[in-house]
Amino acid sequence: MAALLNETDLIDRIFAHIDGKTTDKGTTVWREPVENYHSPERFAAELQVLRRVPMAFCPSAALPEPGSYIARTTVGTPLLVVRGTDGVVRGFRNACRHRGMKLEEGEGCKRAFACPYHAWTYGLDGALRHVPGEDGFPGLDKETHGLVPVAAVQERNGIVFVTQDEPLSDGALGDLPEVLTDDYVLFNKIEFDDKANWKVLGETSMEGYHIKALHNQSFFPYGYDNLNVVELHGRNSRIVFPFRRIEKLRAMPREEWSTQGRITDVHQLFPNTHVSVLSSHAILIILEPVSPSETHWVVYQLAPRIKNGKPLDIEQARKDANFVQESGILEDRHAAREIQLGLASGANSHFTFGHYEQAIGHFHRHLTEHVELLKTKQA
Repeated sequence: MAALLNETDLIDRIFAHIDGKTTDKGTTVWREPVENYHSPERFAAELQVLRRVPMAFCPSAALPEPGSYIARTTVGTPLLVVRGTDGVVRGFRNACRHRGMKLEEGEGCKRAFACPYHAWTYGLDGALRHVPGEDGFPGLDKETHGLVPVAAVQERNGIVFVTQDEPLSDGALGDLPEVLTDDYVLFNKIEFDDKANWKVLGETSMEGYHIKALHNQSFFPYGYDNLNVVELHGRNSRIVFPFRRIEKLRAMPREEWSTQGRITDVHQLFPNTHVSVLSSHAILIILEPVSPSETHWVVYQLAPRIKNGKPLDIEQARKDANFVQESGILEDRHAAREIQLGLASGANSHFTFGHYEQAIGHFHRHLTEHVELLKTKQA
């Protein structure tokens, strides 16, 4: 687990920023070539990177019991991810070993998967269990005709990660923070598309420099402009957005300090996921690249079963989630689409990410390193 600031130290840093009218700042400027947002060659390389690193697929709460499954195309590959009878989550290519038809669509809970074309049937462990009219396939070796597994599936800190192909490097999840380790309940899932590059969309949640300008009527009245705590850990980052009500802690003993309900804690998980933990709910967002100019969003909304000793208030969680989704995120999405349109103007050869945007530079640095590592391995 990554060593992040504890609550008291985090609050101390926030108070120091409030009093000094400052914010966490980086020490370098990152200049990202605009070509990297629309080049088909760069996009193809990024897809290969995403297939060869642990990529968040879903929260653990989306697979609550044995037989729970999700079938979804991710980074261009149809996958079937399922929790087995032993409680272990496994991932397979979602293709029958007879004629390649997709076994499942969407999500649900089953004891086995039967192909809708010819009913070849597979167990939760991917093994081929039944072939109708098996005598018509002399010499068929069932042992070698199970579903094809992905390279790796790891369930860590409340999230299921899938590595589709041979990993680019080792130890990728060693710096994963504890983001969804409480007992969370999944109460909603949303999917939609945007005409914008996946990185442009992701960048909107990696800095607070834009809060007052873009979110003047949504987030800003409750928070601060350009006042953040930023922690870089491994390939990931954490950006803390404090609410103005955190000031009430000044009148309380330090041993009673708590960030609960007083911050939005946003974890950027390399490469294309962010988890936001808010007052009464959490959001896991996966940005699925579709093309250089199109992205598919997969949004999981979750709430803790117990909060401050009290049982889940699902209606409050829904209310808060709807506010975030229909105000701040909507504004971020609009900005990203406008940026995407601006790429065609030719006005910029590069985008400049300054000291207030250090998490974005951190992300691009690691993505570029992985693209270069991929080239080296393919050379």
